[in-house]
Amino acid sequence: MKLALCNEMFQGWPLAEVFACARRLGYQGVEIAPFTLAPSVTEIPPAWRRQIRNEARQHQLAIVGTHWLLVKPEGLSLSSPEKSLRARTAAYLRELVIFTAEIGGEVMVLGSPRQRSLGSGQTFPEVAGYVAEALQPALEEAGKQAVSICLEPLSRKETNFINTAEQAIQFIKELNHPALGLILDVKAMSDEEKPIPEIIRDSAPWLRHVHFNDTNLLGPGWGQTDFKPILAALQQIGYQHWASLEVFDFSPGPETIAERSFQYLRQILSSL
Repeated sequence: MKLALCNEMFQGWPLAEVFACARRLGYQGVEIAPFTLAPSVTEIPPAWRRQIRNEARQHQLAIVGTHWLLVKPEGLSLSSPEKSLRARTAAYLRELVIFTAEIGGEVMVLGSPRQRSLGSGQTFPEVAGYVAEALQPALEEAGKQAVSICLEPLSRKETNFINTAEQAIQFIKELNHPALGLILDVKAMSDEEKPIPEIIRDSAPWLRHVHFNDTNLLGPGWGQTDFKPILAALQQIGYQHWASLEVFDFSPGPETIAERSFQYLRQILSSL
C-alpha cells in the first residue's frame, strides 16, 4: 500500500511546496484536485503540465492522479436530461483524462456528487444510462492513456446516485470497461450498513484506489474511526494500490493534519 495526500487542503500553496512537505513527512505521492490549479484544465498548457510532473519527480514523489473532477467549470452535469450539457461534460471528462496522464497520474476519482445526482422526476435507471453514455469518451481515452477512472460510492447526504460499494460494482460490471474501477472512501463507507472491512473484502476484485478520512471530516487518527481493521482488511486482500489522505476540515492546518495522520497510519501498519 502506497500513501499519498490530496493537495486541496494546502490552500494557496504552490505545488512545489506541497510536494516538498509531502516528501518531508514521508508520503510517496500527491493527488491533485484540478480546480485548485485553474477553472478548467484546458487552461493549463503543456509546459505547465510538464512542470507539475517534473517538480513531483524532483521531490521523488508520484502524481497519483486527480479527484474533485467536475467542480469546475461550473454547471457541468453527468445526469442532466439536457443532452447538450451531458455532451459538454463528457468532452471535459475526456480532457481530464488527458490532463491526468500528462501530469503522470494513473487514477481519476469520479465522485462529483452534485454533478451525478438524480433531479426531480428522474429515475435511477435513467440517470445510470446518462452517466454510462457520458463516460464512454473518457473511458476510451483512459484505455489509451493507461488511466483508471474510479467510481466513488458516496453517502446519502452527498448524492442520491450510487451510495454503496455494491451499487457501484453493479454499475461497473454492467459497463464492463477495463478502464473503469472502484474507489472506496472511509467516510462514505461509514454511511453503509455493512462493516467497512466487509465492504473492502467484498470489493476486492474491482478496487483500484482508496481515500482515507474520518467521519469528522479530518484524517485518520483524528476521530472515532478505528483504522486497524480497515488496514488489516486491505492487507488481507493484498491491496497494493494508492491510499490518499483526503480531508474536508482544514482548520488544524495542512502540515499538522498530514503529519499526525501519517504517523497514525504508519503505527498501525507496523503492528500488522
